[in-house]
Amino acid sequence: MRKTDTQTIDPVCGMAVDSESARSSSHQGERFFFCSESCQQKFDDDPSAVLSKAARRESKPHEVAHSEHSCCSHEEKESDAKKAASDPTAIYTCPMHTEIEQVGPGDCPICGMDLEPKFVDLSDEGDEQQYRDMKRRFWVGVVLSMPLLVLAMGPMVGLNLAEAMSDRVFGWTQLALATPVVFWCGWPLLVRGVRSFRTMNLNMFSLIAVGTLAAFLFSLFVVLFPAMIPEAFFENGKPPLYFEAAAVIITLVLLGQVLELRARQQTGGAIRELMQLAPETAHRITDDGEEEVALGDVHQGDRLRVRPGEKVPVDGRVVSGSSSVDESMLTGEPIPVKKGEGDEITGGTLNQTGALVMEAVGVGGDTVLHRIVQMVAEAQRSRAPIQKLVDVVSRYFVPAVIVCSIVAFIGWAMFGPEPRLAHAFVAAVAVLIIACPCALGLATPMSVMVGVGRGAKEGVLIKNAEVLEVMENVDTVVVDKTGTLTQGRPELTEIKPIGDWSEDDVLMLAAAVEAQSEHPLAQAVVRRAKNDELPVADATDFSSITGGGVSANVDRHEVLIGKADLLDNESITGVDVGREQATQRQSEGATVIFVAVDGKLAAIMAITDPIKESTPAALKTLHELGLKVVMLTGDAQPTAKAVAEKLGIDEFHAGVSPQDKHNFVKRLKEEGKVVAMAGDGINDAPALAESNVGIAMGTGTGVAIESAGITLVGGDLRGVAAANNLSRKTMSNIRQNLFFAFIYNALGVPVAAGLLYPFSGVLLSPMLAAAAMSFSSVSVIANALRLRAAKLV
Repeated sequence: MRKTDTQTIDPVCGMAVDSESARSSSHQGERFFFCSESCQQKFDDDPSAVLSKAARRESKPHEVAHSEHSCCSHEEKESDAKKAASDPTAIYTCPMHTEIEQVGPGDCPICGMDLEPKFVDLSDEGDEQQYRDMKRRFWVGVVLSMPLLVLAMGPMVGLNLAEAMSDRVFGWTQLALATPVVFWCGWPLLVRGVRSFRTMNLNMFSLIAVGTLAAFLFSLFVVLFPAMIPEAFFENGKPPLYFEAAAVIITLVLLGQVLELRARQQTGGAIRELMQLAPETAHRITDDGEEEVALGDVHQGDRLRVRPGEKVPVDGRVVSGSSSVDESMLTGEPIPVKKGEGDEITGGTLNQTGALVMEAVGVGGDTVLHRIVQMVAEAQRSRAPIQKLVDVVSRYFVPAVIVCSIVAFIGWAMFGPEPRLAHAFVAAVAVLIIACPCALGLATPMSVMVGVGRGAKEGVLIKNAEVLEVMENVDTVVVDKTGTLTQGRPELTEIKPIGDWSEDDVLMLAAAVEAQSEHPLAQAVVRRAKNDELPVADATDFSSITGGGVSANVDRHEVLIGKADLLDNESITGVDVGREQATQRQSEGATVIFVAVDGKLAAIMAITDPIKESTPAALKTLHELGLKVVMLTGDAQPTAKAVAEKLGIDEFHAGVSPQDKHNFVKRLKEEGKVVAMAGDGINDAPALAESNVGIAMGTGTGVAIESAGITLVGGDLRGVAAANNLSRKTMSNIRQNLFFAFIYNALGVPVAAGLLYPFSGVLLSPMLAAAAMSFSSVSVIANALRLRAAKLV
């Protein structure tokens, strides 16, 4: 095993992992490290086989080359290891059973569906290849099944070709046409069916395999040994053939598979659109000049040139130059943002007017764009709690259908009209085919995939399907003020010195301390100092009091900045004087912070954060949806009251600490409320985690985003309304799909078993059963795809 510092290679999948934090197992005195529990389990089951495979993998030149680059970052090696279909070490998972993971493509051992790459890669053509292969099998099936239908069903429309040939030639001709359809076109379906019986995870392919093989093998026996067929099977004086039924069933099931794969490609459109926002190449500046390199070859710390009209290749920081950058992919706002030296820029945004030189900070899997793509992909594969109902039903459904098929056969064989066995056989096969639960299996995941993709296009990123389901029942939305209702880019509008301090002296000291903080109010102080061209000294012994304030030593002065209550707790003198002067400014909606130097109040600062233009309309929409809106803010009561009254917020609480926010959300839940909490700061993270649904503004901190179930890329409160609407429409769509699937099977099985025969004399043929089964899947897919056009706000 090659190692670099604390990094090593997972012997199962070849992924680079950190040995200090990764899972590990021992074998023959050596310790091995793993990226996931599933890889560790595979190793523990058979260490020798895994190590043997790893050795063969390392012997391949491209794999050796990959290992030789162990000096690369963990993210780069992880990205290389996570290639999709073109990489034999890629991890695949089932879209319906996400606990199933394996190295390389294959079928799910539970439901039989094709596994798909766990990690998104734009270069992956696996889905397209699979779609083309299945479509090719379908069209071959169509070409060969049509003559079969003409031969078998022609007499019903006056075209009796059988009269022109002997029974033997007639049978062998059908056999020649049906065999490639069943055993080449339908081979993937039969393999999954046989595997389902071997593992006893019965699924839709179990029924397809039993039904088609029964029809084909019976017909084969008729062709080979016609004299051995009992007369009870005879129709019109000779034994029947069901080759056309087997072939048409396979062809129709393949049609359903083609439509499903096509639908999955369409639902992945949101991911592909997001990934294509990043350019394919970047212009790297080296000591020898400038070179064009592939995006995957960009490393952290590289200096890159971004020309006017080009997309920013990766996340980074402007080193030199100035320009306007279109960040609408993140914010949804069409107004370009000015960028200059020291400003952060995001990969995928569009540079407009000027040339920039940037330093790469986030590359590969560490860019904002890549994290967004991966979040959407993982959410599309996740399972809603309602899927548990489907799983329970499916577990008993297939065995029940097989029993129904057997009962139908026995019933027709004992009590049916002549030819009894022929009728019994047709009814049994029809029951197996029409009850195929593919529509039931597609009902939930198709809606989730389309719904999550639709949300991504609106900048609403859903972490998983459970969040989507819970969001539907939310009745109370709790919001933070700064960065959620307001723009989150406050400006320092007034400095009121106390005592002998001047505005500039106080601002220099405050900016030195606030430069160490990430809070928007702190950045407002720093920006004001830069705009006033004041020097910002280095602060030492910096300390952050979450939700309260900050302190540090600057030029031999002890500086404390925060709320009035914090200064009171620290026994700062002169706070009461500052309170009196702060009241008027707070009543006008400004936030007031207090600055103390060496134990005495030195100044108060008024900071104004404009309300986002979209906030009033967003709040109106939330109220129209029947949601109660509560504002929790750390600001003073007068400031909070001014904002709440201006926006028509139902309830507000001021002077709230992070712990208070957490406790408030917890209390609402105890009262039976279903709470969504929207925030963007570190101080919001506890409440986001406690709420039923945490909603983070994409413009906020990483801690807030990690604590949330939904991320609004643009940081726009309209996204909360969009998320609620999306949840309601998606869950409604799922229920419609489940209704179609359940009702269809509830009605289809009795009809196929012959319920209508006593009244109409019609017995459903296996071919019509297959057509009906395919139609049920198509109806579910079509209904799910309607979500793509759903209006969210």
